Amino acid sequence: MTKRRLRQDELDLWRQVARTAKPLTPDQPGPTSTLMPPKKGDSVRKATPEPAPIPAFRLGQKSKGPAPTHDVLPGLTDRMKALPVTMDRKAYGKLKRGKLRPEARIDLHGMTVDRAHGVLSGFILRAHGQGKRLVLVITGKGRRSDDDGPIPVRQGVLRHNVPHWLSIPPLNQAVMQVSEAHGRHGGGGAYYVYLRRT
Repeated sequence: MTKRRLRQDELDLWRQVARTAKPLTPDQPGPTSTLMPPKKGDSVRKATPEPAPIPAFRLGQKSKGPAPTHDVLPGLTDRMKALPVTMDRKAYGKLKRGKLRPEARIDLHGMTVDRAHGVLSGFILRAHGQGKRLVLVITGKGRRSDDDGPIPVRQGVLRHNVPHWLSIPPLNQAVMQVSEAHGRHGGGGAYYVYLRRT
C-alpha cells in the first residue's frame, strides 16, 4: 500500500483534532505521528472560513421572526375570486353585490361531510330540475381549532369541500357559476350557486 501525502488543509485539520483528543490510557505513550509535509509544487487549498456560530437559545425564550404557516395554497376567498366568470357579466355583477335574490336555500350546518355531500347533491339536482337559477348554499365558516399540531387542518371543512363538490360530476353539469355570497346572505359562510337552464 502506497502512502499518500496529506494536503495542507488535511494536515491542519488533523492537528486540530489531535490537540483536542484525550488519550484513553494516559500512562501509555501515544503513537508517533508519521505525517509528511506537502511537497513543493503540490497545490494547497485554502481552508474555508468557519461558519458564524449559532446564537445561544434559552428554554422559554421566544423565537424571533414570523411563526411558520402550513398553508401551501392561496386562501379560499382568493381561489374563488380567481375562478373564470361563465355566466352573464351584468348578472354576475348584481350577484356579487347581493342584488339577486336566491330562489332556494339549504343550510348544511352541523352535518357530517358524508351526509352534507348527499344532501347537497339532491338539493342541487332537484333545484335544477325545477328550473331554478340561483340557490344559496350555507356552510358556515367553521369552528376555529385551538390545536396547531404538525398536521394542518383547514377551518371549515364544509366551506372548503362544497366548491369542490360543485365542480365535479354529477353536479358540474347543472352548475354554471359558484361565488362567495354577499354579506347580507351569509358572506364567507355561504355560496351562491348559479344553475344552468334545463
